[in-house]
Amino acid sequence: MADYILVTETGSDIHEETARRHGIVVVPMHVNFGEVSRDDDSFPPEELYEYYKTTGKLPQTSGCTPADFSAAFDRIHEKYPTAKILYLAYSAATTVSYRSAHLAAEGRDYVTMMDTKSVSCALRLVVTNVARMMEVNPDATEDEVKAFVESQVRRIRFAFIPGDLDYLRAGGRLSNVAFLGATLLRIKPTVEVLDGKLVATKKRRGAMVKCVGQLVEDFVTREPMDLSRVNLTYTVGNAPDPIIRALVEKILRDHGAQEIEWVKSGCVIASHSGPGAFGIAAVAAE
Repeated sequence: MADYILVTETGSDIHEETARRHGIVVVPMHVNFGEVSRDDDSFPPEELYEYYKTTGKLPQTSGCTPADFSAAFDRIHEKYPTAKILYLAYSAATTVSYRSAHLAAEGRDYVTMMDTKSVSCALRLVVTNVARMMEVNPDATEDEVKAFVESQVRRIRFAFIPGDLDYLRAGGRLSNVAFLGATLLRIKPTVEVLDGKLVATKKRRGAMVKCVGQLVEDFVTREPMDLSRVNLTYTVGNAPDPIIRALVEKILRDHGAQEIEWVKSGCVIASHSGPGAFGIAAVAAE
């Protein structure tokens, strides 16, 4: 019986196979199509894109509710009554999920909550790194586990390029004037998560493959990085664009990357970044 059960949200893009492999409980965030709410990761992002294309309305995303977490905590505690729950949260600065979990955790002394200040494949990398650490060190103390999480949170790095700026405009994150100018000039902003917040840090110009190559090269060289594991995210199809994939993997291998994992984003992430987005996450060196 596990001493700890890890819990996170679907915005981590930890899909069923990975969750099952590591025993991670993934609580659904939500996507609202008008009056209809659907669980994130219960349907492919292509349905979201088709809805926006057909209606001109971008589905709205929302975090987990207290009821979502209460149900998850109850299931875990019933199955593993002596286990502790370690909730590794989607960035609290971007969603209500952390607050919802706090409400659900009241009176449950077996629940520990930690804000990873991460989203998407960066959150995936943090959570799965913690899972691997605990698998290798099953006798790790609570203080050792927390220290490892804190180290991961401090050192995680994540950057992405949206695939379609129209999704940022429709979601109110980009003005019409900025959208028009960026489209005409073929500008693709790089967005990074800094202290838990999404921040546009650099503008790149040109074809997507060129901008992705520049992003990856900059990402792995601007500071010493631990490239033993790199998580990459994409938002369309059953596999990333083959040209982008070949370029990215060559750059990473040239810099010594070892385990390279491509992960398709779920709908919460895809609704913000649009089809054709690319993201990269890795941990900075100690």
